[in-house]
Amino acid sequence: MPSLNVISWFDKSTVKHLRIPFSYHLMPVFLFALSQAEQVNWQHTVIAFLILHLLIYPSSNGYNSYQDKDEGSIGGLKHPPQVSENLFYATLLLDLIGILLALLVGPWFSLFVLVYVLISRAYSYRALRLKKYAVTGFLTVFIFQGAFTYLMIASAIAGFDPQSFFSTGNIICMTVASLFIGSVYPLTQIYQHKADKKDGVTTISYRLGYIGTFFFSAAMFLTASFLLFTYFRMHNHEIAFVLFNIAMLPVVITLAVWFLKVRKDSSHANFENTMRMNLMASSCMNVYFLILILNTTFNWF
Repeated sequence: MPSLNVISWFDKSTVKHLRIPFSYHLMPVFLFALSQAEQVNWQHTVIAFLILHLLIYPSSNGYNSYQDKDEGSIGGLKHPPQVSENLFYATLLLDLIGILLALLVGPWFSLFVLVYVLISRAYSYRALRLKKYAVTGFLTVFIFQGAFTYLMIASAIAGFDPQSFFSTGNIICMTVASLFIGSVYPLTQIYQHKADKKDGVTTISYRLGYIGTFFFSAAMFLTASFLLFTYFRMHNHEIAFVLFNIAMLPVVITLAVWFLKVRKDSSHANFENTMRMNLMASSCMNVYFLILILNTTFNWF
């Protein structure tokens, strides 16, 4: 039986495995949805942001760590501490609090958060373990961290009406969100091929190989860019796409340099380079979408 002292669940090991700072890498989808909202309920938006980035995403990280019991480097932790039962109960508590607090935003948002939590657990749970299948694991992340998360966030920002939400513009944005996730996710697996295989997990990156992973991620990114261009052209906002290309230039250069290094020596497909690439991509996207959000207020372009 776990200790009834809830505070004791959040020991040093548990807090590390929640990897709260790692939520920064999931922030672009939130900012993307916010940047394209025609109307914004700021109170609901702030509540949703805190629920997702301080409760739901960290809980997902922690539950994945609890199921994996990794001994090697994982996203955001080069030397993960040993997990305990405290981590399991802490993630349950965070999910429960998140789902209940989501009701303050609305029933749709709370329902979407519940679905996200269930899928996240199915992804890691040993009896289901969606992550151990290359295509299924990829599609789970592709859909639910991308398009579904965009839908979830949009429902908090401006409310959700099933009959009016699925416009051409929103469908394009949801697809772009998934493609952005799909371009980064395989690269985050590239240094874990041996550890994942040892744990019975066959990732999409392992199937593609080192070089194939780069080409696959590039294809995802180029497709997302094309759809983003189509979307902005529909809205007569081509300047936003020009700005996107400028903002993403450091990412493209960093990725190209990393690719050339890995092609010569696969040892460069390591934790440090992966985290550096992830940070660069997240930062550039966050800055870009923040600029779009500010533009709606100050009408810069």
